[in-house]
Amino acid sequence: MTLITSRQNPKIKQIRALAHKKQRLQQGLFVVEGIRHVGEAVEAHAHIEYLFYAPDLLTSDFAHNLITQLELTNVPVFQTTAEIISALAEKDHPQGILAVVRQNLTPLERLSPDNFSWGVAITSPQDPGNLGTILRTLDAAGADGLIVIEPAVDIFHPTAVRASMGTLFAKPVVYTSLDAFAAWQRTHQYQIYGTSAKGALDYTQEKYQRPAILMLGSERQGLSAEQSALCTSMLRLPMHGRATSLNLSVAAGVLLYHLAANLPPIE
Repeated sequence: MTLITSRQNPKIKQIRALAHKKQRLQQGLFVVEGIRHVGEAVEAHAHIEYLFYAPDLLTSDFAHNLITQLELTNVPVFQTTAEIISALAEKDHPQGILAVVRQNLTPLERLSPDNFSWGVAITSPQDPGNLGTILRTLDAAGADGLIVIEPAVDIFHPTAVRASMGTLFAKPVVYTSLDAFAAWQRTHQYQIYGTSAKGALDYTQEKYQRPAILMLGSERQGLSAEQSALCTSMLRLPMHGRATSLNLSVAAGVLLYHLAANLPPIE
């Protein structure tokens, strides 16, 4: 067990750098913070590069068991101080444990109706919290995964990682371009259900078919004309009150559970 107390240590500097998208992209790594999230990474056999923990903050037997488990599999484990963990943590009142994990994205060509019967595609998401929450929600609704088209923020952003509540390690996540997505859709004949306040159909009126993709636009601009042209149907959520729209992840939740209840069984 190595004790690290200097903020100038290269691994401490690396963790700080991974708060930035450019560094996450260049290094192919991201930070997982908190007992539950690290536990999900371990359970999913994610590639953990190394782990830091602060004994003064760590009171959970489960967390200590995680540390022991990682040491037995030769993952480097470093002990540090509560002050350093607090400085590195993205949230207040850190739980005393964080891991640096190798990113694992799924190539689009690996997905087909055989292993991806229905899921979500989101275009140019701006809010990492929404991105992580949508991944968590599609997992809860029984969908198969997430396709991120031309991401403005990445699923490995600390806020997205926390919002996913561990589903990042359970469901495939794809990054792709719109052109590649369109070609993949044509090959596999997915039904694309787009979303828009000006959609032609109330979402309850559609007769859904598999294989299916729920396609969401960006928070600011929605689906562009080019993106909408890929859609089989354009759906709207009725607004009965004064609000003219819903938060993107809330709208996704409503639609995902409706699709889950109305898609035909897999043959």
